[in-house]
Amino acid sequence: MSTDYKFEGWMGDDAASSQGNMIWREFQPKEWEETDVDIKVTHSGICGSDLHTLRSGWGATEYPCVVGHEIVGVAVRVGSKAEGDIKVGDIVGVGAQSDSCLGRDGPCSTCEAGLEQYCASNVNTYNARHRNNGKAYGGYALYHRAPAHFVVKIPSGVAPEFAAPLMCGGITVYSPLKFHGAGPGKKVGVVGVGGLGHFAVLFAKAFGVDEVVGISRRENKRADAINLGCDDYIATSDDKDWIKKNKERFDLIISTASSEDMPLNGYLALLKHNGTLVQVGAPEAPVPLRPFALIAGRKNLTGSGIGSPAEIRDMMQLAADKQIKPWVELRPMSEANQAIVDLEAGKPRFRYVLVNEW
Repeated sequence: MSTDYKFEGWMGDDAASSQGNMIWREFQPKEWEETDVDIKVTHSGICGSDLHTLRSGWGATEYPCVVGHEIVGVAVRVGSKAEGDIKVGDIVGVGAQSDSCLGRDGPCSTCEAGLEQYCASNVNTYNARHRNNGKAYGGYALYHRAPAHFVVKIPSGVAPEFAAPLMCGGITVYSPLKFHGAGPGKKVGVVGVGGLGHFAVLFAKAFGVDEVVGISRRENKRADAINLGCDDYIATSDDKDWIKKNKERFDLIISTASSEDMPLNGYLALLKHNGTLVQVGAPEAPVPLRPFALIAGRKNLTGSGIGSPAEIRDMMQLAADKQIKPWVELRPMSEANQAIVDLEAGKPRFRYVLVNEW
């Protein structure tokens, strides 16, 4: 099996890289293990997490760093001890998690339960260290190396440009929607009709909820929300009576907002008695919470993080069965620097996907 390819990608050397200053160069992936898969990257989605990491917004980043955790490509090397039925030539994907405690000292309780994403020894796909201490580099690159347990085969009914953003953006909202029972008889609100939120709208409709409503700051996103499939839309900054008009309307709210000035207490007022708000967006600063917003109505505020490999497979099959097509804009890998600048400016509708030009 030929392994003469080089690992090259867009390297962030410091926080200024988030402003479009990444540099293309060769890097050394984790040392090869027979449980690994090498992937020739064809598509790599751009996630807001990439910007947070490049600028050390969530904590100190271990530079240099190659970001990108919505990776789809062709398996070009498969270890002799690789899990699953992955073969050379398969179209596969890797999401935001690349490893966990599995196989180290025996699985922990969360891994044993098939919830690897909550493992205390979680290894992110980039800005992290693998079990062999090799550095984890992401998908803004030509090739990616990952443990096979976290490599997912892409069903033939899902195009790679759609599969890539599903690997993080899609699963981040699919998992809580499914866990909290989104389906017939339920009304769901989606805060933030954007890169994450538009996936929540698509999956809520696929789950057959009675009503899905987009919630964002400005009226100018109404048309996009309705075109996505929303039954209604709430503009929190352009309607001073938005809370009064929609009080106790929803069984479930998925909040993708990542701003510390989000009106969290107002969102909670929109929940029915015993309703649940799931926060999946991750602000870089604390968000104020009034306890009475929870106490009145015995409401629930919780969080959710990505999904397990099994959940990703289930999501991909649903996407294939229901022909779910995320709104993506394809950008050449060579334009990665400009693409992240455009993302920061809020230009994509709704997800950029980098495409390697072979």
